[in-house]
Amino acid sequence: MKNIFFIFLILFTAKSFSQEKDLVFYIEKAQTNSPLLKDISNQIQSNTIDSLLIRATYKPLVSGNLNGNYAPNYHGFGYDTALSNGQSISGLIGINQKIIGKSIVNSQAETFKIIKEGLVLNKKIAVKDLNKAIIAQYITAFGSAEQLVYNQNMIQLLKNEAVILKKLTQHSIYRQTDYLIFITTLKQQELQVLQLKQQYQNDLGLLNYLSGETDTTFVNLKKPTIALKSFQKEETTIFEKQFEIDSLKIINQNKLIDNSYKPSLSLLGDAGYLSSFANQGYKNFGFSVGLGLSIPIYDGNQKTLLHQKNETALATNLAYKNNFNKQFQQQLLMLNQRLKQTIEIQNQLQSQLQISDALIDADKKLLLSGDAQITDFMIAIGNVININNTISQNKINTLQLINEINYWSSND
Repeated sequence: MKNIFFIFLILFTAKSFSQEKDLVFYIEKAQTNSPLLKDISNQIQSNTIDSLLIRATYKPLVSGNLNGNYAPNYHGFGYDTALSNGQSISGLIGINQKIIGKSIVNSQAETFKIIKEGLVLNKKIAVKDLNKAIIAQYITAFGSAEQLVYNQNMIQLLKNEAVILKKLTQHSIYRQTDYLIFITTLKQQELQVLQLKQQYQNDLGLLNYLSGETDTTFVNLKKPTIALKSFQKEETTIFEKQFEIDSLKIINQNKLIDNSYKPSLSLLGDAGYLSSFANQGYKNFGFSVGLGLSIPIYDGNQKTLLHQKNETALATNLAYKNNFNKQFQQQLLMLNQRLKQTIEIQNQLQSQLQISDALIDADKKLLLSGDAQITDFMIAIGNVININNTISQNKINTLQLINEINYWSSND
């Protein structure tokens, strides 16, 4: 029974360490678990409800009122019955219907439309920010994994050469000190691999943290497919759209200000029972209708001041927009320049790697005949390790730059 348990445990452990996850998995998890995206989605839904609430105010307001009043008068003492009627009772259903112009209705509808567009835009930007962070961390973690695998392979190479060198040392072809120096290099490489493994675990843990996942499983990451996306001019990016929406908000505020200074008309009415019982109270069922008109006359010139304030806000928004356009162009120029530099460096590193690999192959052959210097061989191996680690880091930098360029130049 114990043997079966241990076999099951070994199989389960091997499965958990061999599972692979890709970039799409982490992006989807991050978007699902993001409280910010949920918050914005709820704000969009709330804005729809607010719009319906405003529409509800266009409909007639119906209310029921029931009042009873008694004012005693004893030998002339008490309220004047001409004013208080002595006693009264009323049971009325009242109606109040605002007469709202089409321009007011359209302006209020436009307000909620602009708010919704702003929230939808904020959600898109939030998704872009989240995706950018996930992609950046995925690249970092994948780079650590790539370096880990390579350095593990180099350990195996050193171990194979250590076996050969040990035999040659036993046959006095190489000195004992040379062998010990080689073993020291091997141990240093093992320490390097341990540090890389810990680094990968930490990078993977941060990736899970950003994705909102609680997971400490050691998994393999698939190679990310990250390429430059189609370029969007600054006038068509979602960042530029933000300035457009801000301008529309200010223009709409001007319309709302103008509407608030228009005369307002209300249709009033009630029906029910209203009586003082002074004469034939049973006949006092009836109704009434009326009109309410409100005309703004003077408010201390507030309307003009409010329009001036909004004009200032429009000028400020335009200044930020112009500055953004300049920085947008400069940002992309700098990023593309750095991307070009990493590609140039990559070509140089590949050329160096070919030479270093050829040197190691030559040293390995000379090592068998005892014609190679151990120190030269270790220097060659060290160079290859450093070049490959630099190549890996340069690949990471290249992918990070592509991620950054896509963030600014694409609406995806």
